[in-house]
Amino acid sequence: MGPTASGKSALAVALAEEIGGEIVNADAFQLYQGMDLLTAKPAPEDLRRVPHHLYGVLPLMEACDAQRYREMALPVIAEITSRGRVPIIVGGSGLYLKALSHGLAPLPPTDPEVRARVAAMTAEEARELLLKLDPQAADNVPLANPRYVSRALEICLQTGQPQSALRQTFAQTEPAGCGVVLTWEREVLYARINARVHTMLAAGLLAEVAALPPLGLTAEKAIGLREMQAHLRGELALDGAVEAMQQATRRYAKRQATWFRRETWLQTICLDAQSTVESVLNPILASFPCLKSPPPSSPSPST
Repeated sequence: MGPTASGKSALAVALAEEIGGEIVNADAFQLYQGMDLLTAKPAPEDLRRVPHHLYGVLPLMEACDAQRYREMALPVIAEITSRGRVPIIVGGSGLYLKALSHGLAPLPPTDPEVRARVAAMTAEEARELLLKLDPQAADNVPLANPRYVSRALEICLQTGQPQSALRQTFAQTEPAGCGVVLTWEREVLYARINARVHTMLAAGLLAEVAALPPLGLTAEKAIGLREMQAHLRGELALDGAVEAMQQATRRYAKRQATWFRRETWLQTICLDAQSTVESVLNPILASFPCLKSPPPSSPSPST
């Protein structure tokens, strides 16, 4: 786990090769089809090196939330384990990861009418209503993150109860599995984020965004989408769009870092400008001796 641009995908591939693992996506936007560059999906060469699961499996118009993600991921994890392989969950979507590690309180399926109602609100309106319905949300929801605010508000509106009951489930549950969170010196991480946006552009990001069909309420929140679309409509110069996308991504990384600091069950690995994939593998293997057994035989193609 870790913030965007922290090197999770490359490290996961190397770890999977070392221990006989298969990678399971836990990034809310990489679940979607057709946004490979925008969501920084693993490169094609990495996808060929080890099996990857739950990348590009949802149509862009379909909504997704932590409950649906859990329902998708658990059978995949069980199937990998049944073959003697090691499932490696990789991503930065904190609530999706928490849904796997701690489970979720029973919730009704997403109501399209409620979701549309919440989507029509401004970010400020959604925060105000959430805090009115659930004052404890100030303590357990990242109020600066519109996605988390919206989902928490949907739960309140659908169930008629404070969504904080969900957080109580987390607090009372022992985590399943074990994990690490990658952390970086802020300036180094921000430099990586800025550079990655330029790499995305060089690889054809604008063409990918221009070719996107209408998006659903989840996919349309992908980081950087709004900024690139504004440029394509002639509302922002390219330099301005790039700067805005970099800023939005840095803000997202800051929110992710705040989330993961609360996950005290994770072991933290601190990285700096000299860190490499190889230098990080040894601390992981040292932290989890159970991973040092010989890798099982090569698996079938990824799904």
